[in-house]
Amino acid sequence: MALLLAFSSVLLLVGPALAQSPDMSYGDYMAQLQACPKECRCPPSFPNAVYCDNKALKRIPTIPPHTWYLYLQNNLIDVLSTDALRNATQLRWINLNRNRITSEGMEEGALAAMLRLVHLFMDDNLLSSVPANLPSSLEQLRLSRNRISKIPAGVFSGLDRLTLLELQGNKLQDDAVTEVSLKGLSNLVQINLAKNQLTTMPLGLPITITQLFLDNNAIEKIPADYFKGLPKVAFLRLNRNKLGNGGLPKNVFNMSSILDLQLSHNQLTQVPMIPSGLEHLHLDHNQIKSVNGSDICPVSADALEGYVTETAPKLRYLRLDGNEVKPPIPRDLMMCFRLLRSIVI
Repeated sequence: MALLLAFSSVLLLVGPALAQSPDMSYGDYMAQLQACPKECRCPPSFPNAVYCDNKALKRIPTIPPHTWYLYLQNNLIDVLSTDALRNATQLRWINLNRNRITSEGMEEGALAAMLRLVHLFMDDNLLSSVPANLPSSLEQLRLSRNRISKIPAGVFSGLDRLTLLELQGNKLQDDAVTEVSLKGLSNLVQINLAKNQLTTMPLGLPITITQLFLDNNAIEKIPADYFKGLPKVAFLRLNRNKLGNGGLPKNVFNMSSILDLQLSHNQLTQVPMIPSGLEHLHLDHNQIKSVNGSDICPVSADALEGYVTETAPKLRYLRLDGNEVKPPIPRDLMMCFRLLRSIVI
């Protein structure tokens, strides 16, 4: 009787776990839990996940074969080993943030067999170059706050599913971000190049980009036709650069796609011309002395006759604090941007 009760208890424990993992048989489920590395934690209720984070590990333990989500952040790992991941070919997600992995420590082909890997997190390591031989299934690649100064030619070849690339806080200079180095990213939506060493706008960005983040560089100007090659940009961040009035051609932001433009902490003394579809504009902490609504209004007075029309400017949020602009808000500004709901001065 006691044996029967014990067996019933095991079924009660195993049943919910199997219900949460329909792709795993009972045998695979038991094998997965039994193969859990002693340094890690494998929750019975979430058998596809292996938690090895915050363990002061210096090496990756051997990972069981039915692992989908692998958490290795906050350790002392300096080598991404092919051997440790040999059996873990079903991985979808690897978090290796805040370790000590160098480019030399990336064993060749360590991730090549991960044909289902979608997310790779390697922020806060010691990489000097973008890793090569990444699986073609990858959709998000996060490499922020490393020491990356090089993007090898062809390193993104075959990564046509990648939609997000995080490279902020590295040592990239202008000659590292080129059409050749970015070739292969045919579906990239977001790229973050903030906190690097760029002095010019990066060249060769995929035309699919909608979110471009370039904060905290040393960019001084934007070429007049720069955004002709980026027709889908909706969110553009250029905060904390060296942009002055002369670095912004008159109609450089004349794009129907752009919704959010951030130019905070630059050297502007005038409000630049903005497109009528722009909804959020950040110009705080520049050197702007005054705002003339008539000069910056993106539509003609005829289009504003009557009340708000489909052609009226869409600006809803304007930030001007940290400049020399003083209240009250000019009436012609309000006459132009009739959808404005918030102005920070």
